Amino acid sequence: MKLKSLLTVMAVLFVLSFCNAGCGNDNHTAPQDNKNENENTNTNSASKMKITIGTAVFTATLYNNPSAAALRAMLPLTIDMAELNGNEKYYNFPSPLPANASIGGDIKPGDLTLYGGNVLVLFYKSFNTSYSYTKLGYIGNPAGLAAALGNGNVIVKFENK
Repeated sequence: MKLKSLLTVMAVLFVLSFCNAGCGNDNHTAPQDNKNENENTNTNSASKMKITIGTAVFTATLYNNPSAAALRAMLPLTIDMAELNGNEKYYNFPSPLPANASIGGDIKPGDLTLYGGNVLVLFYKSFNTSYSYTKLGYIGNPAGLAAALGNGNVIVKFENK
């Protein structure tokens, strides 16, 4: 029952994020090509972030997009991330970040995303999804990530590298 309630809340947040995006400033321009701006991995402007879970330390590369920039501006950040579905940890921010979601497709361990406008998600298992996420970045070497995250809630520290 608890999982059903959580999924209902996440679905409501997801719908509200679209309502909020649709009611926002119409002063934006559409991309000129098929490249998704969520995944702009221009190495000249990509930045690194350190993620610490207990004694384990991982390095993440943040994408060059407004969502990742908003996350970076919040650093350092120490949060209690909750378990969901045996493949991810998540945290609900009190305020939304900029979002530009696209269909998740193939999720890989170490993918760092935003669900809706305010749910930070760190994946630790591979799978395919039809849910939409805003891509924030990824852990380049996620070996040991699942073990470090463990079962249940976990304290995770994000900081500039």
